[in-house]
Amino acid sequence: MIKVINVISDANIGGAGKCVLTFLKHYDRQKFDLTVIVPKNSLLIPEIKNLNGKYIEVDGMNNKSLDFKVIKELRKIFCDIKPDIVHAHAAMSARIAAKFSGAKIVYTRHSVFEPSKTISKGLGKIINGFVNNFFSDKIIAVAEAAKDNLVKTGVDDKKIVVIKNGVDYLERYNDEKITNIKKSYGLKDEFIMTIAARLTLVKGHDYILEAVKKLKDDNLDFKLLIAGTGEYEENIRNKINILDINDKVIMLGFVSDVEKIVNITNLNLNASFGTEATSLSLLEGLSIGIPAVVSDFGGNGGVIYNGTNGFLVPTKNSGALYEKIKLIMQDKNLYNTLKKGSLEVFENEFTADKVVEKIQGVYISLKSKGEEK
Repeated sequence: MIKVINVISDANIGGAGKCVLTFLKHYDRQKFDLTVIVPKNSLLIPEIKNLNGKYIEVDGMNNKSLDFKVIKELRKIFCDIKPDIVHAHAAMSARIAAKFSGAKIVYTRHSVFEPSKTISKGLGKIINGFVNNFFSDKIIAVAEAAKDNLVKTGVDDKKIVVIKNGVDYLERYNDEKITNIKKSYGLKDEFIMTIAARLTLVKGHDYILEAVKKLKDDNLDFKLLIAGTGEYEENIRNKINILDINDKVIMLGFVSDVEKIVNITNLNLNASFGTEATSLSLLEGLSIGIPAVVSDFGGNGGVIYNGTNGFLVPTKNSGALYEKIKLIMQDKNLYNTLKKGSLEVFENEFTADKVVEKIQGVYISLKSKGEEK
């Protein structure tokens, strides 16, 4: 049996945390002995317990990638458990501790953003590349764009494998249940669009709202649902008021039951221009046949394929968003084609079991190489 420790420094349940939980739900318990290390009092702990997973809490690593006290604590844990693989999710402390404990190191890059010149040019690139290459035996990039970011900062592309995120199928509700959910939000038979993302500037809410203004001016029957919280909320509310689209937008805030929102959605939207890997929100929609219109930034192009399960549009382009949304709203045959394509793409690429199998393959390969030496 291969001993694996996953280490995540996130105290909340974000994208990386959801990926850890998905793996925990589906991994082969006959082949792998898995322990998850989390910050003390992490919100992941109840979820790990529900999946009958093993976990260890470490104080001081709360949302910190690097902490020298944490390195010492983790090294003690690794020396005690003697894992074959340490898989770090935004946890440099774990990678350093693993290096000096004899374990093979897997590092997952969950984000996509244009790297700064500090680490993509000259000496900074050399140093960054050396650190990441030295403290990683294999790097998982969750999008081709994430791999590109890493290579630009000096990481050896031979160490990188692209494994896009995966999710479980959501339950598809019947018409009665969908109608009741709509009523609870004051909705009827409008075309419903949703953006589920942190309320921050680079998620591109402004461009979606500008597209909504154009759609309203065309007297189209629709509603936009905005799910999420964040520091940009007040800006978004002000933009809604300025554009006079209060009657077309519903701010949902934090949504704990994502499934019910996805089930009343006709079209997902994503207008990111600063950070985006393989969006779990888009994948959850695809799992029940919800297409999307998204910006061509980051990992979006690895999830949404033009004319198959939605459309890609240029970043920061409200006009292009408007045109594609309107096309989908007005062409029922096209919409049905995109719905069918959404399910097919999901089944071929993004089911949780397929992704977990690929990650397990990385573990097995590293374990075999270690035994050959």
